[in-house]
Amino acid sequence: MHIPDGFLDLEIALAFYVLSLSVLAISIAKAGKDLDERKAPIVGMIAASIFAAQMLNWPIPGGTSAHFVGGALAGILLGPFAGFIAMASVLVIQALVFADGGITALGANVWNMGVVNVFVGYYAFKLLEKRNVFAASAIAGWLGITLAAIFTGIEIGLSSSFDYSIAITVPVMGIWHGVLGIVEGFVTAGVVSYIASSRPDILQKPAVG
Repeated sequence: MHIPDGFLDLEIALAFYVLSLSVLAISIAKAGKDLDERKAPIVGMIAASIFAAQMLNWPIPGGTSAHFVGGALAGILLGPFAGFIAMASVLVIQALVFADGGITALGANVWNMGVVNVFVGYYAFKLLEKRNVFAASAIAGWLGITLAAIFTGIEIGLSSSFDYSIAITVPVMGIWHGVLGIVEGFVTAGVVSYIASSRPDILQKPAVG
């Protein structure tokens, strides 16, 4: 799902840089609302786990690659704003140090895996958690990665510099990551359920004031 250099038209790449930087500015201002003394120590652990999981890539036809993302997990455990910052940090390091994802496409990659995955996963979980924590986190994990992949397919499919049209890129990215998302959903559910039983305070909203 890490879009390389040369896959996006310049105007699309610039548009997503602006969008992602705007969300980053908002997240920096509001991340303190997500974190307190209970959650702060796990930020590095979550970022490191996401970094390791995303390094496993499988090439797929008509798109870029399929891999675990972890955005929903970051959002659920850290809150959407701190979760986004953790995910964006991972993506920047991957692009600058490991050449995993292009520099020109970094804004789009941060948008897809940071904004879409984290925020969609977080709010899906919050909407369903009162019914069942395991099911809510599984659905959040699946939905987050699948929608992020669809956004990736839209971006590269609309770019004239990419060989395949949106009619190919969206179904391929969506279907393959939808299948992989089942695994990611269960992994997300397993981690969240364990934390809910052993450290339920981490999932509680930080007190204000």
